[in-house]
Amino acid sequence: MKETYQGPLERVNECCWRIPKSYKQGMRVPGLIFSDERLLEAVKKDQAPEQVANVAFLPGIQYASLAMPDIHWGYGFCIGGVCATDPDEGGVISPGGVGYDINCGVRLVRSNLYYQDVKPHLRQLVEELFRQVPTGVGKSGKYRFDKKELKHLLAEGSSYVVGRGLGSPGDLEYTEAGGHLDGADPDAVSDRAQTRGADQCGTLGSGNHFLEVQVVDHVFDEAAAGAMGLEKDMICVMIHSGSRGLGYQVCDDALAMLRQTPEKYGISLPDRQLACAPVNSPEGQKYIAAMRAAANFAWCNRQLLMQQAREVFGTIFGQSWQELQMNLVYDVCHNIAKFEEHEANGKRRRLWVHRKGATRAFPPNHPEIPAAYRKIGQPVIIPGDMGRASWVLAGRQGSMEQTFGTTCHGAGRAMSRTAAIKEAGGRNIAKELEARGVIARAQSRRGLAEEQPKAYKNVDEVVEVVHKAGLSAKVARMRPIGVIKG
Repeated sequence: MKETYQGPLERVNECCWRIPKSYKQGMRVPGLIFSDERLLEAVKKDQAPEQVANVAFLPGIQYASLAMPDIHWGYGFCIGGVCATDPDEGGVISPGGVGYDINCGVRLVRSNLYYQDVKPHLRQLVEELFRQVPTGVGKSGKYRFDKKELKHLLAEGSSYVVGRGLGSPGDLEYTEAGGHLDGADPDAVSDRAQTRGADQCGTLGSGNHFLEVQVVDHVFDEAAAGAMGLEKDMICVMIHSGSRGLGYQVCDDALAMLRQTPEKYGISLPDRQLACAPVNSPEGQKYIAAMRAAANFAWCNRQLLMQQAREVFGTIFGQSWQELQMNLVYDVCHNIAKFEEHEANGKRRRLWVHRKGATRAFPPNHPEIPAAYRKIGQPVIIPGDMGRASWVLAGRQGSMEQTFGTTCHGAGRAMSRTAAIKEAGGRNIAKELEARGVIARAQSRRGLAEEQPKAYKNVDEVVEVVHKAGLSAKVARMRPIGVIKG
């Protein structure tokens, strides 16, 4: 979608802009976009703000249709879109508010290695990660699950693979929701989706998914970094992947099922891609059960990816991953809908919070945060592009007051994949990255071109907005030194 947004954007403050409810007849709430003036021009380059306005039509929506500063065009909802609906007010669930890659997310692993320890072995390390961790479209991995095992995996989430010796109980403690959503029903997941997922758990995939070796570049909050076990010059591993073909198929199946559902329930929508169903309807419940199962699959996928990375580090550095203290800092979801308690219109309510390309950011003392992080707030992991930086932040009270406990999820694309490939014509992206001190391996030159640094907004600028807005606070900045991609 190339047209620029021509609608209203009223300044609320230095970090927030409003699309008034009066913009379109049928909007139930205003739209709010978190951005600063510098990023606002990029925000208006496509029709993503129009999508923010369209989401405001959804029945049961509370407070506002929201978007984070990494906003860009998506399916139905913009990437960076957030919406909370109240089932007691006819609230709906919308697959477009979750996305095709259900529970795409990111996890961060720390170690007791420092840059000077890894630098002499970096190329060997990246080559071995690329050999051992499956990457690319439709790629299968070394883990196989028969139909019965897959049903356990879909129902139980990360605890199922950890129970098979692929990780430690501590991994569950430091995964959002413990790596498991109750109410997941494997039987709500089609045979086709299960077939697509049977050999893809523990595989990275393609597109913007990656596994990066990073070094802690700068620490902004010593106490919070200390609680997370992070120090300057420490080596970390960041993993970004989701539910692979299984999650994609669950979304596809749901959209087919819901094509006529809005009409059935008398719901009028400005965009067919916002297909939805009342939360308490049979159609809504079926999607929720399948979406939760796909989310459980994604957590297992990242758990197995982490375990493979741990094994490679063990091989290269001649110690077990436990001796290298390769402990999970945290794992967060980006594409998910969860039933959470929030305040809306002065009342505590249980709401369905859709986060599409957005990260949960619960503040200090929230009961769902691991005890080790209760004083500092939930770790928030924000990947950037492979040439600049990624960030760790901590959730703040402002997120509960303004965004249903949510912050940004990444840098956000600045150009389409097609435009990025065209822009990279005649260049060698791998060599350019190596000149920046980053060893990158991918299945194709096209893959690197699509994901070149220029294809993304500057993550530092995006993070500055959510930091200033009080949604999440800077803890540490990491720079990439090794990357593998599909």
